[in-house]
Parts: sequence; structure tokens; C-alpha cells
Amino acid sequence: MTIHATTIFAIQHKGQSAMSGDGQVTLGNQVVMKHTAKKVRRLFNGQVVAGFAGSVADAFTLFEKFEAKLEMYNGNLQRAAVELAKEWRGDKMLRQLEAMLLVMNKDTLLLVSGTGEVIEPDDGILAIGSGGNYALAAGRALKKFSGDALTAKEIAHAALETAADICVFTNHNIILEAIDHDERDNA
Repeated sequence: MTIHATTIFAIQHKGQSAMSGDGQVTLGNQVVMKHTAKKVRRLFNGQVVAGFAGSVADAFTLFEKFEAKLEMYNGNLQRAAVELAKEWRGDKMLRQLEAMLLVMNKDTLLLVSGTGEVIEPDDGILAIGSGGNYALAAGRALKKFSGDALTAKEIAHAALETAADICVFTNHNIILEAIDHDERDNA
């Protein structure tokens, strides 16, 4: 049986970047093994947030490789993501990894996959994992119809709550990380 981890949601909204993830890890399709896994982490001195969905051991391998690429390229998120995707796709052992990553800094949000994909969304919202489509739909609706009423953190949390209400592989133990954009950078 394969151990899987589930839903990650990320958004850039109103000068803030936020990522949320649930804590559930399941064994196969029947047993919850852990309720409090931390699938969203800060990297590169807190400037980058990354989240994974998929096999836990595979995701840890990818976190380590991605963090090494960030160090190698001095925090350049896009370059690190592209180089990770190239290595992931080109290495016979890495191609066997069953996981996906969402990575973000204050300027950029990307999905990175083992098929060589590095995708930046048009609307500043991405979600992965078994509850990803539920979280994505909820997040898009909240962003569209809330106007300025909700922050990126509030949307990220509410999107994960919605996914947890619907998806049996997503729970309500939500980890949320946010990066506030420095006003001096926006001047």
C-alpha cells in the first residue's frame, strides 16, 4: 500500500501570498495514519513557502532537492523550480516519485511536477491533492465574490475547510503560512 497526503491550496491576493494544507495522511484508501502532518513549510530563510501532495517520503525528497536549488540560485524561485523540474523529469529514480509541489514567494506562485511542468496560474490561485479541485473552486469563488472583504489568509483557510468538508482524504487540521508583501517593494 502507498501512503498518501492530500490537499494544498495557495493564493496571491491583495498584496499577500498564503498557502494552506491539511494534516491527514492515509494508508491506501482505507486507513488514516496521521492527522497532524505538516505539508506546508517555509524555506530559504522564510522567504519561500512550499507545500506537497502525494507520497510523504517522496515529498520530503523533493523538499530537500528544491531547497538545494533555492540555495544554488540564491532564492530565485522560478529558476529553482525549472531546474528541479528538469532534474525530476530527467533522472530515472526521481521520475518514480509520486508527489507534486506548490511553491511561492511574495511575487510568484508555481506548481512543479515530475513530468517537467512548471505552471504559473493566470488568477493567482493553485491547488493540488485529492481535495485540490474542491479547494480551488471554493478559493476562486471567495476571491471573486469577496472583493476586499477577505485576506489571502482567510481565503486559504476557508478553501481548505471547504475541501475538508467534502473530501474524505482531507481533514480540518490546517497549517497556514503567509508572506506579506513589503509595502516598500510595491512603491
